[in-house]
Amino acid sequence: MPPLAARRVRAAILTIIMFGVVAAFLSPLVQMALTSLKSERQISQAYAPVLPSDPRAFTYQGRRYDVYEVPIGGEVRELALVQKGRTQSGFVDPDRPQDGVITWEGSWRALRPSWTLAPQWSNYADVWNLIDFPRLLFNTAAIALIGTLGTVLSCTLVGYGFARFRFPGRGPLFTLLIATIFLPATVTLIPTYTVFARIGWVGTWLPLLVPAFFANAYSVFLLRQYFMTIPREMDEAAAIDGAGPLRTLLSVIVPQAWPAISAVTLFNFVYTWNDYFTPLVYLSGRPDLQPLQVGLAAFNGLYTHNPAYIQAGTMMTIAVPVLLFACFQRAFVRGIMSTGVDK
Repeated sequence: MPPLAARRVRAAILTIIMFGVVAAFLSPLVQMALTSLKSERQISQAYAPVLPSDPRAFTYQGRRYDVYEVPIGGEVRELALVQKGRTQSGFVDPDRPQDGVITWEGSWRALRPSWTLAPQWSNYADVWNLIDFPRLLFNTAAIALIGTLGTVLSCTLVGYGFARFRFPGRGPLFTLLIATIFLPATVTLIPTYTVFARIGWVGTWLPLLVPAFFANAYSVFLLRQYFMTIPREMDEAAAIDGAGPLRTLLSVIVPQAWPAISAVTLFNFVYTWNDYFTPLVYLSGRPDLQPLQVGLAAFNGLYTHNPAYIQAGTMMTIAVPVLLFACFQRAFVRGIMSTGVDK
């Protein structure tokens, strides 16, 4: 095989494989979106189509009748059932009702209904009202935005300190900080809850927001690694011009570190937005302060009989993180790739 043809074949095979991988990853999201637009009747109906649909009906002599797929004369026709019987039933052709009733031998219960495409967009409006979505959305957005702001500010300062300043014990302190990544949150849950309960913070947003202003090891590591890729000569030039450490951070480091800062911002925003356990622990008795994840879990328990409502609520909940990632994916990828550079 010529080299050019071999390269094309390899490229085609790789494209097919990657397309299959992407389809596998997106299939649950597509299934969720389709289910959110279905009616409760369609979900509970056997042999229902994949796309959101309603059973087709036909009005005959002032009454509505369901339409079924009926095998007649070696072909399958869509006919309206007007006379039900055990061994034979009467049908009418919706396209030619003037032909009268068509007798069909067999049990009509074994026939499959005919469906017509009908997405139930009202599911989203129903969930919006039933779950009090605006209040939950405001709570979630407020917690995510304030928490992300605190995390970015504190982690930027701590990462800058570890990347630029030399002080006794810097290495052991940074190692100790990174070691906290391996400490499970469940280990510190009870003592942390006890402290917050003693100072009266349980039932408020404070246990969710205040810790964010004291940095976290993962974000500090990402920012510190990126800061180390910025030449120190730029700091020295700023110092010659009279800039102090804070001015150097704001005017020199931060403008060049936007990819890493964007990645950290997106990481923490999505994590806070999707966090379920922490708000459940501290806000279990305050439904007016709970975010979407806790409210959606309670909603799921009330409407387990209607999966369309549950999927519609989930789709509305994940819409914001998905849109953010779609808008900032380039900066996110650049930030993650650059933080692995050793300098």
